Order: sequence, then C-alpha cells, then structure tokens
Amino acid sequence: MKKGIHPENYRMVAFKDMSNEDVFLTRSTVDTKEVLDVDGVEYPLVKLEISRTSHPFYTGKSKLIDAAGRIDKFKTKYAKFKKD
Repeated sequence: MKKGIHPENYRMVAFKDMSNEDVFLTRSTVDTKEVLDVDGVEYPLVKLEISRTSHPFYTGKSKLIDAAGRIDKFKTKYAKFKKD
C-alpha cells in the first residue's frame, strides 16, 4: 500500500437502516452531526435508506415500498398528458 493516502481518523459509527430500523456498527471516517445511543454508548449516526438487511438481493424477498405515495403523485402529475 502507498503511505499517506489513507485516512487516519477511523472510529466506530452506527449505521441505521430507516426502512426496518436495523442498526449496525462499523469503523468509518464519515462526517455526521447526529448521534445514537447503542448499549449505553453514543456513536455518530448515519441514516441509510436501504442496507443488507432490507435489500431484496440479500433478503431474497421482493417488496414494493411506496414511501409517501410516490406512485400516486406520479400518476396525478402526468394524468394531464394522457391521450384519450
């Protein structure tokens, strides 16, 4: 490995999957302003939309999550362009 190109400020960080509330800890250099208490210890928090515990490739399950009615918003927005 080349010397001096890798960061030195690795620390334990909590990553939280917001779709299923799963939390896992790993070392990272990511900057974050939020913290999360895990087993009485505060860790910097990074929120994820999807992770290994919710991604269909890893879970083997396919599911459609319609967050905030995106499909309905799309249909409403483009209904005016529909040709009869």
